[in-house]
Amino acid sequence: MHRSTDDPAGGTAPAGSRAHPYADGPGPGPAPDPARVDPRVLGVLLRRHGWHRRGGAQGRYSRWTPPGPAATGTSLLVPDTVTLPDSEDLLAEALTALTRSAAPSARDILVALTVPSDEIRWWRDVPEGTAGAVEWTEADQLRAAARQILLAGSLAVRGRAGYHGARHRRKAGSALDGTLVGSTADGRGLTAFVPVAAGRAVVVQLYAALHAAREAVDYQRATGGMEAFDTAVAAGVSRELTEAVVALVRGAEGIRITLAWAPAAGTPEGCPAGPEPVEFSPGDLPALRLAGARYLRDEPAVHVRITGAVVRLRRSGPRGPGVVRLRVLAGAEVAHVRIELDEEAYRIAGHAHLVGLPLSVEGRLENRGGFRRLGGASQVTPVQVDEAERDRLMKSLQENVDLFEEACTGEER
Repeated sequence: MHRSTDDPAGGTAPAGSRAHPYADGPGPGPAPDPARVDPRVLGVLLRRHGWHRRGGAQGRYSRWTPPGPAATGTSLLVPDTVTLPDSEDLLAEALTALTRSAAPSARDILVALTVPSDEIRWWRDVPEGTAGAVEWTEADQLRAAARQILLAGSLAVRGRAGYHGARHRRKAGSALDGTLVGSTADGRGLTAFVPVAAGRAVVVQLYAALHAAREAVDYQRATGGMEAFDTAVAAGVSRELTEAVVALVRGAEGIRITLAWAPAAGTPEGCPAGPEPVEFSPGDLPALRLAGARYLRDEPAVHVRITGAVVRLRRSGPRGPGVVRLRVLAGAEVAHVRIELDEEAYRIAGHAHLVGLPLSVEGRLENRGGFRRLGGASQVTPVQVDEAERDRLMKSLQENVDLFEEACTGEER
């Protein structure tokens, strides 16, 4: 489980995320290398995070002060160009000052400079608790919902579907590796920094999907029709996304999601330079829940031919049909499937399990259970593999020899 930048002890954070390198207050470590920082990018980030330009020497440098109370006694001198003799020295001083700044936005600017990243900001309007902070459960709900939204966007990049279930989840999660997350001090807000190199496609997809979901909700509330949700699937809307938005809105008076592109990478083709925030409120929940149920009901089964290693066997007696579980090696973007087999097919599966051979099975990957079940199984045959793969499978089998007992005891873990 990945951790939030403000929760070193645990919690739920967006998939693939890791600790924020500037989350521990003043002087957490070295500043970014000034030789690798574009002063124009730094200026864009300062403006984006509310810093104020207070003049400077025209054509040489500009002076910036942070918003709010942190502005007292704090300012940065940022060169306008890298061609001046003292530009690298000014950048080095500005970056060092940022690492020591008490401004909450300073760490966000530093991480955006360290790894060019698109930013996704979530904000929930919830009642304040003691000292103006939200309760821990509210902050945890925000992190969990943010993770679901990121994963929904990553799933949509791999294929449009009203309901993804267990399909593509491994690759979708891997695409979010390197994502950094940080919470606001009051627990109402969360920012994810998604590296451009690996995750821009996810952020672009989320931009399209969130706006399409907003438009579909408006249409349903105005007309009562669900047709807009059907067409929104092409934009990346799915049950996973609607459930994530529901989780984000539940218990709040309203939520807002804002996207900002990495200035070092520019604006993606077909997207506005400054995307409008997307907002949802409790009044949108009925439409979102109806859409989620519709997506689950209407997503069709998929005909597949799967190759997998038998990892579990179960039947109620020494003879008759039984249930096997395969760890999928090829043929479907799921980790495991459960299959009901007749007596002959179950015997073949058992023999393949004993000698460490994968099994090839044809059938329908059904949305019931999240596409983890294969119905109408047929053409059950062992698959020959090379010696190295066979040895690896046998080693795995020996390490889990207790699973053999399930065939006799009828137990399923």
